[in-house]
Amino acid sequence: MAKNITDLDSKNFDKFIKDDKIVVYFWATWCGPCKMMGPVFEETANELKDKTKFGKVDVDKQSELAQRFQVMSIPTLIFFRDGKQVDRTMGVTSKDELEKKLKEIK
Repeated sequence: MAKNITDLDSKNFDKFIKDDKIVVYFWATWCGPCKMMGPVFEETANELKDKTKFGKVDVDKQSELAQRFQVMSIPTLIFFRDGKQVDRTMGVTSKDELEKKLKEIK
């Protein structure tokens, strides 16, 4: 995992999303599409680390967070601004789409 991505759990999640621009990646180790999305997420996190915070939630280990945010399929990206959910995408998201979504968060 990239050092610019924080592993999130029920203990650190709420504090993590309170900051400015956040994107959280809900995933699982057994998920085929997640294996395609993971490198895109890591590359984007490395490039935009000064503008956005990136976090990951393993839905198998943190099922309560997946339920809380009604994550029904993975991979799912949820975008937060100042602690509030502002957008989400489900399925594999391209790097261009991810960057566009992040620019749209005001």
